[in-house]
Amino acid sequence: MVMTDRQAGQRRQSQEVIRMNYAKISGFSDEITENVEEQFRALNRLGMGFFEPRGIDGKNIADLSWEEVTELKKKMDAFGIKASSIGSPIGKVKLESDFGEHFELFKRVVETACRLEAEYIRMFSFYHEGGSWTREERGEVLERLGRMIRYAEEHGVVLLHENEKDIYGDTVERCSDLMEELGGRHFRAVFDPANFVQCGQNTREAYERLKGHIAYMHIKDALAADGRVVPAGAGDGELEWLLRSLLKGGYRGFLSLEPHLGSFAGLENLELDDKMKGLPRGGEGTFVLAYRALEEIMDRVWQAD
Repeated sequence: MVMTDRQAGQRRQSQEVIRMNYAKISGFSDEITENVEEQFRALNRLGMGFFEPRGIDGKNIADLSWEEVTELKKKMDAFGIKASSIGSPIGKVKLESDFGEHFELFKRVVETACRLEAEYIRMFSFYHEGGSWTREERGEVLERLGRMIRYAEEHGVVLLHENEKDIYGDTVERCSDLMEELGGRHFRAVFDPANFVQCGQNTREAYERLKGHIAYMHIKDALAADGRVVPAGAGDGELEWLLRSLLKGGYRGFLSLEPHLGSFAGLENLELDDKMKGLPRGGEGTFVLAYRALEEIMDRVWQAD
């Protein structure tokens, strides 16, 4: 359906409201392509000034050499793109793994954040072997996170805990536990609605429990029936209610697109389950689809206000 001039004008107004008044739009642009310059060109076409660096020219952001980090920063400056948060893999390992080695990787990620002038680092709270989490495992998670938080504070960055499936902080209860024990200026929450849906959690309840700790929002939705990721607003994540509640509550942080609507290079290294298998090849088209879905939600939020 072709938009009328009036509708096109309303869309432009909505875009301006999103960018200037409500929140900053970012995203995992490695879901467009491996090539970071092509990522930036696509972001420029959408008018986006931020990205969440994760996959850079076929390498994870945590694995870049300092020369590669320097080159990335030059490209960011050339395209007018800034890093909203480092999309790191920190804490996305098993609790039984060597923490000393992982902490060295963490320190490297912190330095990368500083060199890219990123205030935030997305991270996780560890997987484990077995079923229910024990008291001893919880204590180990808190000790490790506490050590990382202290290091983050020393270096002036903020760790953002994402409620990823199957880590310690995947449920509302355990996310709340982490924030009550460790939450503060340098340890805040990323709110990912799709991940909560995939864990059988009610996103409204999650928001009410965590709203005082939320510093960053992932725009991702999923169906409760099978966990399949769908465009924002097409699933059971209550995206419109969440965004309206966040923004009315004064939220002016990032809304970061994590479409997961198609496969992309490096996907096999990011997921430990099969929720993302069998997807069609991703690219700029699915990323734009995710962006437009967010726009439509924000249109309704703006008009309702």
